[in-house]
Amino acid sequence: MTQATVNLNQANTSILKALKCKECGAEYELKASHVCELCFGPLEVKYDYDVLRQSVSRETIEAGPNSIWRYRHFLPVATDNYIDVGTGMTPLVRSHRLARRLGLNKLYIKNDAVNMPTLSFKDRVVSVALSRARELGFTTVSCASTGNLANSTAAIAAHAGLDCCVFIPADLEAGKVLGSLIYSPTLMAVKGNYDQVNRLCSEVANTHGWGFVNINLRPYYSEGSKTLGFEVAEQLGWELPDHIVAPLASGSLFTKIYKGFKEFTEVGLVEGKNVRFSGAQAEGCSPIATAFKEGRDFIQPVKPNTIAKSIAIGNPADGVYAVEIAQKTGGNIESVNDAEIIEGIKLLAETEGIFTETAGGTTVAVLKKLVEAGKIDPDETTVVYITGNGLKTQEAIQGYVGEPLTIDAKLDSFERALERSRTLDRLEWQQVLV
Repeated sequence: MTQATVNLNQANTSILKALKCKECGAEYELKASHVCELCFGPLEVKYDYDVLRQSVSRETIEAGPNSIWRYRHFLPVATDNYIDVGTGMTPLVRSHRLARRLGLNKLYIKNDAVNMPTLSFKDRVVSVALSRARELGFTTVSCASTGNLANSTAAIAAHAGLDCCVFIPADLEAGKVLGSLIYSPTLMAVKGNYDQVNRLCSEVANTHGWGFVNINLRPYYSEGSKTLGFEVAEQLGWELPDHIVAPLASGSLFTKIYKGFKEFTEVGLVEGKNVRFSGAQAEGCSPIATAFKEGRDFIQPVKPNTIAKSIAIGNPADGVYAVEIAQKTGGNIESVNDAEIIEGIKLLAETEGIFTETAGGTTVAVLKKLVEAGKIDPDETTVVYITGNGLKTQEAIQGYVGEPLTIDAKLDSFERALERSRTLDRLEWQQVLV
């Protein structure tokens, strides 16, 4: 449960330089630490881009594994002993029906609803965090989670043979609770919201010396999100999009996609350009969207009250950085209510056959809102990020998607039911036209 001495004079160490404070620039050793001792700013991994430029090319990446580890030189692991469970290289779907519905010409969907092994983008960050945790000598790993992260941590820890104890709010959706328990971790359901869970976990991390992926291992963990930027650039034929729309919880995903695009530009893998970054929040937990709209450079914490529990972080650690990125790239940060989130889930499903959870519904609903407000050019190459699978949050849409037609095992019963369904469809369309 404690850190062991690690030989860092191995594979990737010439590229990994230090942990660097995002605020004051102070540098630290590559250990399990996430806060600057001088100004209390967040730490992130610093790389040697001159060495990277000499080490990687489009060809070496394309020759790599069909997972996030094709980008291993851009990730904070010191050896080749990383944990590869097939995470990443999820589909970038060219949208046709949703694009037509919204009036867009070049819309793509980055579909992490089918990411492995637990059907969310969190598999990316956990694969990186646990690979680094193992290098640092941790034998027990943990996290504070709104559900998806707990699923990923429990699953990948099981694969790696690490002890696991995860913490969640006690009111999570059943699918996410079962999606962690199946891997036999110790699961702590805390009576409180995510921010209360996170505070408890900080105390546990300090007391027990465990590797918490989103606390003391956070600088390594967060780097995994860059792969969502890397993959989109590669899948677009080694080009950057014009505009991205992504969900905002802590703000880390948003900032790391941005960092991923910048790193590919820095080492010459893609041609640099300004990519507009737009973010999506639920109105019931929208501290970042509120700060953006009010032009503030600080985040006012809120108490979450939304069905979008996977992005319900009332005190987002990287919120100010997300606001800064949206501002300087000419993007936007919008929020939508719970009814719009449900409609977003349904809209994506009925147009593209992708069933997303509430975070994805939020993102699609914000995409629609931005289009209707004239804030997305129809000819922009726009990528919308879908980060989780709808099978995990089925409660959110119960009562909003109709009921099956129960019939007898007879042809006439089927015919009556078919006519009834067609009549109901006609009535719905008439209501829409009115």
